[in-house]
Amino acid sequence: MNGFICPVCGKSLEIKEKSYVCENRHSFDISSKGYVNLLLSGQMNAKLPGDNKMMVNARTEFLSKGYYSHLAQAVCDAVCVHFHGGVLLDAGCGEGYYTEEIFKAISGNKYGFKLLGIDISKFACAHAARRLKGQPQCEVAAASIFHLPLADGSVDMAVTMFAPFCREEFCRVIKSRGYLIMAIPAEDHLMSLKAAVYDKPYKNQTADYEVEGFDFLESRKISRSIFIDNPKDIQSLFSMTPYYYKTGEEGHRRLEALESLETEASFEVLIYKRK
Repeated sequence: MNGFICPVCGKSLEIKEKSYVCENRHSFDISSKGYVNLLLSGQMNAKLPGDNKMMVNARTEFLSKGYYSHLAQAVCDAVCVHFHGGVLLDAGCGEGYYTEEIFKAISGNKYGFKLLGIDISKFACAHAARRLKGQPQCEVAAASIFHLPLADGSVDMAVTMFAPFCREEFCRVIKSRGYLIMAIPAEDHLMSLKAAVYDKPYKNQTADYEVEGFDFLESRKISRSIFIDNPKDIQSLFSMTPYYYKTGEEGHRRLEALESLETEASFEVLIYKRK
């Protein structure tokens, strides 16, 4: 079953002791945190690309409390319907919350599988590898979604949760008749949070469901109201959104004054099949 390939020469990588090694003897050590760094220097736009330590810690703490468990369940349901073994890629796996839930959902089926998690943030990869520690079917790598260290047509299913989307790379690595499952914020996601912070809260843009190279199968709207009864979790939620760095001082002050918050947690799960 295919796994990661060498980002230098494109040959298959094999785990030998504590390294990934290709036939051309390019070697990549498995870090003490449990992931392998396959991100080449030319693929980085910063010294430490991706989510920083604070953002990863906030997301880990928030998601571990189950606020988005309805989304995790919906994604796992979709995966279990369409995945019948082989290679499953979580592209932009972040801290590994959804990756772990997917692993638990498919680990009881009769099909053999390999679950690969990729994220550009080394902090996120460390958390994901910790969640999946001791599971030989699971591997985590620091890599770019725009330069996936995977062979052409080697992936049976890819899942992407709020991550950047590179159509060309997904078309390249997902095999014909393979599946792509994408989770995106729905129009009204976190509207009450935005209303508490902004004078003019705005809805999220609606999705364009068409993706060249894929047949669109269905969209599932997943929504529920969540109640957050402590300021720390409110801050954690806000820091894991794009709004955190786009909000001025007044907005941050309003957020810090909140003792509790009830808001919409609304998503769309989009399912595609590779042509």
